[in-house]
Amino acid sequence: MSPQVARALEEDRTIDITTVGRKTGQLRRNEIWFHSLEGRLFITGLPGTRDWYANLVAHPEFTFHLKESVKTDLPALATPVTDELQRREIISAIHRNLEWDRDVEEWVTNSPLVEVKLQAE
Repeated sequence: MSPQVARALEEDRTIDITTVGRKTGQLRRNEIWFHSLEGRLFITGLPGTRDWYANLVAHPEFTFHLKESVKTDLPALATPVTDELQRREIISAIHRNLEWDRDVEEWVTNSPLVEVKLQAE
């Protein structure tokens, strides 16, 4: 991994993801934020049902498109985080990093959350 990509994974926030539609099998591209916590990557969203999350649960392989300081496409694998204790720890850290004053418990209960593992090309 280049130093520029490594720095983008630590400092950037907005990416696109391309997932495979769980029903249609068609490619779907969405803009979303990602979060880097101690070298681990996560994607979450506002509480509620999200198509991108359903797509990743059905088809965990996706493309992680860096588009801020570096523009590159990275193959990735999503793993849903379902354990309540892990979810609380991760979501609380994300909220602290963003200095958000939002209802963490609502996010723990109702927000999509996946860990992202970048794959070797």
